[in-house]
Amino acid sequence: MKIISVIGVRPQFIKLAPLSRELRKSHHEIIVHTGQHYDYDMDKIFFNDLEIPQPDYHMGVGSGTHGFQTGEMLRRIEDVLIQEKPDLVLVYGDTNSTLAGALSAAKLQIKIGHIEAGLRSFDKSMPEEINRVLTDNCADLLFCPTPTAVGNLNKEGITSGVHLTGDVMVDTLLHSREIAEQSGILDRLNLESKNYLVVTIHRASNTDDKYNLENIVDALCELDETVIFPLHPRTKQYLSQYGLYDRLKEKVRLTEPLGYPDFLNLLGHAKKLLTDSGGIQKEAYILKVPCITLRENTEWIETVEEGWNVVAGVDKETIVKLVEEFEPCREQGNIFGRDACKNIADILNKVL
Repeated sequence: MKIISVIGVRPQFIKLAPLSRELRKSHHEIIVHTGQHYDYDMDKIFFNDLEIPQPDYHMGVGSGTHGFQTGEMLRRIEDVLIQEKPDLVLVYGDTNSTLAGALSAAKLQIKIGHIEAGLRSFDKSMPEEINRVLTDNCADLLFCPTPTAVGNLNKEGITSGVHLTGDVMVDTLLHSREIAEQSGILDRLNLESKNYLVVTIHRASNTDDKYNLENIVDALCELDETVIFPLHPRTKQYLSQYGLYDRLKEKVRLTEPLGYPDFLNLLGHAKKLLTDSGGIQKEAYILKVPCITLRENTEWIETVEEGWNVVAGVDKETIVKLVEEFEPCREQGNIFGRDACKNIADILNKVL
C-alpha cells in the first residue's frame, strides 16, 4: 500500500519518526514536507536526530498568513497526490499542514488517517482548534491518543473509523530517551538536575501580542530560579521588536533552538516547565516534570486532571505564584498508552 505522510512543523516530525519506522515494514511511504517551518536547517537537525528518511517532496511554503499558507499547501499537495495516487494520506496534529493535507485528499477522494484525532481546547479563537475540527470531519480513520479524545468525537457525532491507539509521541520518547541522556546538554550549560526551569514560547497568541509577551517576560525576570529558554525564531523576532530582548537576557539564559535529544534531556531533568506548546505539555507529563501552561486552555486536559499540569494564562502574578507553589498532587497513570505505532499499523493492515 502506498501511504503519503504530510508534515510541516517540528512537533510533527516527532510524531512521524516512530510511525514511519513501523509503516515501512509493510508499506511504501512517501514523506511530503510542506515547509511550514521555514528554517530548513533546523528541520534537518530533527530529521537526523530522529533518524527520519529525508522528505520525498519539500515544498518550502514558508511563513505567511494562515490563509496564504493553507491555500499554497493545498495547491501543491494536490499536485503530489495526483502524481503519486496514494491509497492513504496520513496527517498529524493540528497545523495548517494538517488541514491542507486532509482537504487535498478529501477533494480527490483519497482516504485520510488523522494522527492525534479528537483533541479539543473548545476555543475557536485558536487556529489549531479550527484545523482539528475540520480535519476530523474529513478523516476516514481517526487515531485517538486518549479516551477523552474518543469521547470528544462521539459528542460531535463522529463514531465511524474512530480508534483508540495511544499516543505516538510516547513511542518516540521511549525510543530516544537513552540517546538523549548522552547528549551532554546539562554539562554544556553547567546545570544541575532538578535545579532549573525550562521555558518555551512560540504561539502567535503570545509572541505577536505585546501585552501577553511583556507579562511573560516580567514574570520570568521576577523568578528567583535558573531559567533556560531555547528561543524560537518567531519569539526572538518579537522580543526584539517590542524592546524586551535585552531585559530578558539579563535575567534568563537564552539559547538557540535545540535538537530533539538535547531538548529531551534538558526537559527530563528540569524542576518545572513553563510553555505554551501542546506537545511539550505531554512530554513533560511522560517525563514526570510539572508543567505550567502559559495559555488560557489546553487540548491535553488529561494532564491537568492528573494534577501534573496547570493552566496559568499570562498573568504575571499567577505565573510567579505557580512557579513557587505548584506541585503535582498524585502519582501518574498511564493515560497515553503504549505501542501506538504498532496499533495504528495493525489497524491500517486490517482496514485497508
